[in-house]
Amino acid sequence: MYKLLAITNRRLCKEDFLNRVEKIAATKISALLLREKDLSPAAYEKLARQVLSLCQRYNTLCILHTYEDIGQRLQWPHIHMPLPLLRKRSVDKHFWKTLGVSVHSVEEAEEAVVLGATYLTAGHIFTTACKQNLPPRGTNFLRQICQRTTIPVYALGGITPQTIENLRGLPIEGVAIMSGLMDCKDTARYVNTLLSSK
Repeated sequence: MYKLLAITNRRLCKEDFLNRVEKIAATKISALLLREKDLSPAAYEKLARQVLSLCQRYNTLCILHTYEDIGQRLQWPHIHMPLPLLRKRSVDKHFWKTLGVSVHSVEEAEEAVVLGATYLTAGHIFTTACKQNLPPRGTNFLRQICQRTTIPVYALGGITPQTIENLRGLPIEGVAIMSGLMDCKDTARYVNTLLSSK
């Protein structure tokens, strides 16, 4: 069974955002990545406190995004950082138990590992509305990432109950989902369909 990393995007959410987060946290996802990086630091911290509380209620790991100072202030050692930002920072590898990085090439994947990443999201794999003007990188790209790194890799981009079958046999840790989980009608059914696909 694949692990499932849920990525938030409140702009795609068709109901109250925190209600949707709670529905997702209540399912069997492996972690929820609070991606709302367009928020100001103050607004992100306020939201992070609310989402952390919801996730802890369901014993679901919450991973913060971008704002490492907020993670340190909240004493929450789980974060995902864009590679360009990680390059500029001297990250405290002793503090962060989880350090995710998004990569778009084999070279980026190898660099992220050197910089301390504990997992990677690699994409985009399939056609997705979020990247309309960019061709998907496909499953061969994903296989190359897995072959050249030793940390968990999550396939990202265009992963749906229909396309997930095309990942069968690849040595990935799991899949990262954003759009589908933000706008599906039945969150629990959507998650169960994805998790039962392998």
